[in-house]
Amino acid sequence: MSHILIVEDEPVIRSALRRLLERNGYQISEAGSVQEAQDNHRPSEFDLIITDLRLPGAPGTDIINLAEGVPVLVMTSYASLKSAVDSMKMGAVDYIAKPFDHDEMLMSVERILKERALAQENQVLRKQIKSEYPSGMIGECPAMQVLFNNIKKVAPTDSTVLVLGESGTGKELVARAVHEQSQRTEGPMISVNCAAIPETLIESELFGHEKGAFTGANANRKGLVEAADGGTLFLDEIGELPLEAQARLLRLLQEKEVRRVGAVQAKTVDVRLVAATHRNLKTLAAEGRFREDLYYRLHVVELKLPPLRERGADVEKLAQQLLLRTTKRLAKQEMRFSKQALAAINQYRWPGNVRELENAIERAVILCDTSLINADLLALDLHSEPAYQLDDVTLPKSHAHAHAQDHDELNDPAEDLSLEDYFQRFVLEHQEQMTETELAQKLGISRKCLWERRQRLGIPRKKNASR
Repeated sequence: MSHILIVEDEPVIRSALRRLLERNGYQISEAGSVQEAQDNHRPSEFDLIITDLRLPGAPGTDIINLAEGVPVLVMTSYASLKSAVDSMKMGAVDYIAKPFDHDEMLMSVERILKERALAQENQVLRKQIKSEYPSGMIGECPAMQVLFNNIKKVAPTDSTVLVLGESGTGKELVARAVHEQSQRTEGPMISVNCAAIPETLIESELFGHEKGAFTGANANRKGLVEAADGGTLFLDEIGELPLEAQARLLRLLQEKEVRRVGAVQAKTVDVRLVAATHRNLKTLAAEGRFREDLYYRLHVVELKLPPLRERGADVEKLAQQLLLRTTKRLAKQEMRFSKQALAAINQYRWPGNVRELENAIERAVILCDTSLINADLLALDLHSEPAYQLDDVTLPKSHAHAHAQDHDELNDPAEDLSLEDYFQRFVLEHQEQMTETELAQKLGISRKCLWERRQRLGIPRKKNASR
């Protein structure tokens, strides 16, 4: 039974409100002023406080601070927008004008108490998750338990960490867990996606530059490595880092020094490096596309994130937590999955991993008109054929075969080519006749992916090529 405190100086109104609430199953205590409420009760121990705004002595809003988080509903006979806004600014959860309608009062009380109960439940859940799972990560499968255990072991050290896992598995969460459980938790954590910064700017962004170092360098600029001094630097998609920047990063790991672009003197920094990739750095090193010495410097402690399809019952547990988080973030009503939706979630292979699951749930929450999320709102293609995965580009098996059959100059069958070889051959053989948009459409990827892969494979677009 919810316990409500009424603070009202007019006995008739206070008595009427008490009888109304008691008839609806609430336990009621009373006070005629803020001072009386403080003297005779402990405001912080109630589930809800209903107070008049105009009271003898202190105004009713003064009880908000005494309530210590207990919701306060303000009522007043001076119904005006200004008094409502002022009350809400001071921390009141809602505002109701006198004389109040009984149904309106009961609806407000019920809603406020439900919201408080949900907030308390969420708080308990967050504490439980934080204690059980580092940095909010959820996982009870054996692979995740091994990961959590390894994080606890490596976090207190200053060793370099390499996080491996497919795109969308949550590699940045692992990096954040390492930082939060380390001795550097009070220092900064700087996250950098190496694939998102143009190659011409990556060195300047990471290591900073001196005034006049290049065109447009109008002032000295501290890089992200220096910004992480005393904390953790997280380099996501480190496999995309250009070779020149790799050489500078190697010096940072070896000498604990950073030299800005255009500078003569190096600066000593205290940075713990956590790197992540979904690519095979050892293979890249063997192909000359990643420095071998840097690979061995990075490969001190390896933390592996399993793909979502290999995590068994974790998938449903993750889905439930993401649903709770998403409804709260979008200010939606409490929702649940139908049996068919849960079956679809467990059956689907989730090639985009946790990120895809999160997006599917957000889409369903936005489109759902009731409290029950059905399978169709998740928009999962449970009958899609297997796909070949090449880094961030996915081509359906039939699509790859179709292109191989369309072009006789590809003498080998598609399955004898890696998708990377296929991409390179196709672009080189057709870039003179096709625009970038046409190339991207034929390959089944976006123009952005096409540009990024050109840079990675060293196939620059012809200057005279059509956009």
